Amino acid sequence: MTEQPRRLRALAASRVQRSARETGTRRIRWMLLIYGLLFALTFGQLINVQVVQGPDYADRGVRQRARIVDLAATRGRIYDREGDVLATSVQSASVYVDPRAYRPGETPDGQVVPAAGDSREVAEALAPLLDLRADDVRDRLERDAHFVYLGRQLDWEVGERIRELELPGVGVLAEPQRVYPAGPLAGQIVGFTGIDGEGLQGLEEQYDQVLRGRSGVLTFDQAPGGLGITSGTRELQPSEPGTDLVLTLDRDVQYAAEQAAANAVEEHDAAAASVVVLDVDTFEVLGMASSPGFDPNDRGNSDPETWRNRAVTDVFEPGSVQKALTVAAALEEGLVSATSARPTSRSVQAGGRTFRDPHPFPGAQWTLGDMVERSSNVGTIELAQQLGPERLYDYLREFGYAQPTGVGFPGESSGLLMPTENWWGTSLPTISIGQGVAVTLMQLATSYATLANDGVARTPRIVRGTVGEDGRLTPTASGGERRVVSPDTAGQVRSLLERAVSGEHGTGGRAAVEGYSVAGKTGTARKPSVDARGYSGEYVATFVGFAPVEDPEVVVAVMVDEPGPVFYGGLVAAPVFSEVMAATLAARRVAPDGGSPSLDVVMDEARLVAAETAALESEALPADDPGSPPVGDPVGD
Repeated sequence: MTEQPRRLRALAASRVQRSARETGTRRIRWMLLIYGLLFALTFGQLINVQVVQGPDYADRGVRQRARIVDLAATRGRIYDREGDVLATSVQSASVYVDPRAYRPGETPDGQVVPAAGDSREVAEALAPLLDLRADDVRDRLERDAHFVYLGRQLDWEVGERIRELELPGVGVLAEPQRVYPAGPLAGQIVGFTGIDGEGLQGLEEQYDQVLRGRSGVLTFDQAPGGLGITSGTRELQPSEPGTDLVLTLDRDVQYAAEQAAANAVEEHDAAAASVVVLDVDTFEVLGMASSPGFDPNDRGNSDPETWRNRAVTDVFEPGSVQKALTVAAALEEGLVSATSARPTSRSVQAGGRTFRDPHPFPGAQWTLGDMVERSSNVGTIELAQQLGPERLYDYLREFGYAQPTGVGFPGESSGLLMPTENWWGTSLPTISIGQGVAVTLMQLATSYATLANDGVARTPRIVRGTVGEDGRLTPTASGGERRVVSPDTAGQVRSLLERAVSGEHGTGGRAAVEGYSVAGKTGTARKPSVDARGYSGEYVATFVGFAPVEDPEVVVAVMVDEPGPVFYGGLVAAPVFSEVMAATLAARRVAPDGGSPSLDVVMDEARLVAAETAALESEALPADDPGSPPVGDPVGD
């Protein structure tokens, strides 16, 4: 009996031991599972922090301690053709502050860091140097930001004085400032930049990518209070300077053009005046002036209207200066010769209108020279009728109408010349004498330069080239050339235009230049009405010409907008031409050809009376449809 209970007890004990072992095993398994889960969670969080969100946390760390400042590149200079500086950059001081220096901070372990300085005291110290009110400076010191400018492009001496104060959170950066040593000279051509050095106007805008260079970056560490960390990271990626620009402008010619334009505005109480001077051989712009002008160093006190380069942006009806192009087309087509005589017409019919000359030719016959010398509307319209709309349109397009000249200036206008399918009954006669068509002064200058250049048109240019780090000039690409009329036709037109200046009945006598033969044409056009059909009571006076006649060197084009009370091209624009041409020929050292022996002879009373008489106007006719451009009898010359 004793043996069986012993066995039972042993079996029970074995079961208890086995149960205990199983329970321990389950506990160990659960513990391992829990530890595994904890390890997985910890490892997952590490992966999330180190890998998934690592870059973000790194960026946060950098943002908390690092300060990144852009360093402006030194902008390229702008020179005239002789190397005189028109635009450059000088070193200036820009003062900044980290406002965190003026408010309490906190370290990562929760400790409070007191402000590094008192904003009121610092503001009072800085205000006189920055030429600001202390309250305004304090407002900037207390902004909720990490970087605030206190002053931009200050005198370098001011920046040095502020640096010596060693104010908390305040720093000084060297920053280039754009200046224009020539002041208002060529201001509308060169243009200007913004506070951050970006081109905003003129060639500064057009060639911004060339001039601006590449900005640099300064990176340094700061403590939570905004103080610099001496042992921290400091990396500098230096900026790269921009490329210099060399213009075709001649400083002396530009000055003469600007002075003459300004004098014309003052003398004739005009709204504006523009002058363009081209080199005949290269079509390079030697001068391009518009008045009123402005000083880009002080543009804040100027009228934005004066920033515009009117010679390429503004359009106007050219008037009688365009007659030379109509005559050239007729000669090129063989419809007339310079010497052949033809019956005199007192009037001409076109589109149900009658066109007349204010003072008919007194003889029974006249030559082409008589017609050009007296600036006959009737004779020019008769030539246009022989040409027809298509050929006249094609020649005007070849001379550069209704398309930008490609001179390389921002905002250049294409002008206006409607396709022939949109012409009205009066379009052919009026367009042939310079009405119902709009051009820029640059377009007029290039069309006359084509005649002066033996009938070959080129693309005008105002940028001669660029100068890189090697100091060598890289010329701008040539715009090509095209023949518009033959050398013989161009030569005949030049001789005819000379009569318009030196002939007994020429209207351009005041354009004469002592010692030189001059050819050119006057124009006086009534301005289209802005708010009604037809024309207004204002005028545009023009003169375009070249010298010397046999071997032209220079073309000068002049436009005076709204002169008064005298408004004729022969009396208003021609004297401006003479002044600018004389200065240009002298600056270019062109030898006299003896064309005009004495200004006293050229400018005698008989010539002035003839010019004034030939400039008498007749009333402009109303447009024959509200949708048509202004048309009618021309104003005169």
